[in-house]
Amino acid sequence: MNRIYGPIRLIYSNLCITIPPARLATGATLATHLEIRLHIVCLDLEGVLVPEIWIEFSKRSGIPELSKTTRDEPDYDKLMRGRIEILDRKGLGLPDIQTVIAEMRPLEGARELLDWLRERFQVVILSDTYYEFAAPLMRQLGYPTLFCHDLVVDGDGRVRDYRLRMRDQKRESVQAFRALNFHTIAAGDSYNDTTMLAAAHAGILFRPPANVAAEFPQFPVTQSYEELRAEIVKASRQG
Repeated sequence: MNRIYGPIRLIYSNLCITIPPARLATGATLATHLEIRLHIVCLDLEGVLVPEIWIEFSKRSGIPELSKTTRDEPDYDKLMRGRIEILDRKGLGLPDIQTVIAEMRPLEGARELLDWLRERFQVVILSDTYYEFAAPLMRQLGYPTLFCHDLVVDGDGRVRDYRLRMRDQKRESVQAFRALNFHTIAAGDSYNDTTMLAAAHAGILFRPPANVAAEFPQFPVTQSYEELRAEIVKASRQG
């Protein structure tokens, strides 16, 4: 019978399986000591893979108040209520926002990053955006799995409310993946990402604003996709 004397790494249909040296007793058989560690990478969408939708809409509409995002405001409900009120006051609706989104493109290198990640890990996008916003951008990113929320829109296209898939869904998703025995690695840039970064085995900030980086010094800061890849690889080798 073949014996296993060192670390091995297996890949099964996008599932990256790492068996560290410490997990393998000297001379142990694979059948006896195989402890599978499945990795999943959870990424924020806006600011990590695509530009901030509300900032872009603010520029196109000439409404500076709409440029505030979760990078500035930690209270998501307060932020969204303010956005809905501004849209109503200005007579703008979902079609106006979708027109802007249709002309947006992912950040340079984002599709390549996702392709690289999906060759090595399971990948899920955890975002506080809305399915009504995301479709054109998901198509350009190769339709990655996306967990987000949805909007309440009336017959005239006016945004009347929003529905959370669940409260703090990013953190809850990461905790659920951990319960499924995934080694979780999470990356984001804003206040609303910090709970999922804390819940993951490894959390990484990607191009965060100075205020977020200062308030959460426990997370490594990356400024490029090359740095982000390196941190993800580093995190995948830990545990």
